[in-house]
Amino acid sequence: MFGISFSELLLVGLVALLVLGPERLPGAARTAGLWIGRLKRSFNAIKMEVEREIGADDIRRQLHNEHILQMEQEAKRILNPLTPPAQPPAPAPGTETPAAPVAAAPEQPGAASPTEPPQPPRAP
Repeated sequence: MFGISFSELLLVGLVALLVLGPERLPGAARTAGLWIGRLKRSFNAIKMEVEREIGADDIRRQLHNEHILQMEQEAKRILNPLTPPAQPPAPAPGTETPAAPVAAAPEQPGAASPTEPPQPPRAP
């Protein structure tokens, strides 16, 4: 992990034996092992939390993008009828133009339009 070879570990162990002595060396090794284990667990917990947060941010960002896309599609659907209809292509030179459409008769005040339901007559 750190690039420590067996000979370097042996040298560290020998120095620790000379400094601490044979009576205190097992207790010091046990304490060092416990501290190393705690450090590993805490680093793994921090790593998992960061990965979870990054994943949550990605999910939040994806949901936000989907919401914006849905709003854009809804806006296009709402604005689509408001856009002017496409004009027919211009006739080629030398061809006849079609006759102008006949204008519809103006609506009478009492007549119902085809989209509205008929209204019953009012009593005076």
